[in-house]
Amino acid sequence: MLSFQNLFIHIVQMNEPAAIDSDDRRRSIGARRNPETEQAILEAAEAIVAEQGIAGFSIEAVAKRARAGKPTIYKWWPGKTALLLDVYHRQKPASVHTDTGTVEGDVLAFLKGVFAHWGNTGAGDVFRFVVAEAQRDDAAAQSLRAYAAERRIQSGDIFRRGIARGELAADVDDGLAADVLAGFVWQRLLTGRIERDEQQLAQAAKQMVRGLLA
Repeated sequence: MLSFQNLFIHIVQMNEPAAIDSDDRRRSIGARRNPETEQAILEAAEAIVAEQGIAGFSIEAVAKRARAGKPTIYKWWPGKTALLLDVYHRQKPASVHTDTGTVEGDVLAFLKGVFAHWGNTGAGDVFRFVVAEAQRDDAAAQSLRAYAAERRIQSGDIFRRGIARGELAADVDDGLAADVLAGFVWQRLLTGRIERDEQQLAQAAKQMVRGLLA
């Protein structure tokens, strides 16, 4: 008679997919990420988004294309939203965050870079989907909050540099300034108004940095 532990193991094994030849399958190394497996998963996810869009994206499709087990993917990414955010970040151009020497110049470079990226690729659709998922799914919301917190720090560098140069007042809240910047681009994305007019972006950068004082 099977013990409870052995019965549990037996049931799990019965429900696992057929094993893939060990020469072909990329394997994880415990709790740490195997770089080869991680790269294969991210490349597969990126390719599926590019070829089929959000509608064709699923953990199952990624696992099949990457020749990786679904448990491995779920161990590293809690859901498809977290994986999509990593794909999104991989595609983000470095020019989004540029040190131009002035806060206003940095903000303008950020706005131009983000809107060009969203408008010229499918990245805007990916991020819009992520935001929508976060409204109905707790795991997606947690992934988005974690991503936004990281980007808040990165965007905050724009304003911290300005403070260090003496360009901005010492009591400027760099995190709040980063939130204002993110709020502007998110609002435009979610309302289908990705801005391309450089004059309008320059005005937005000027108004954000210089404020509304006469």
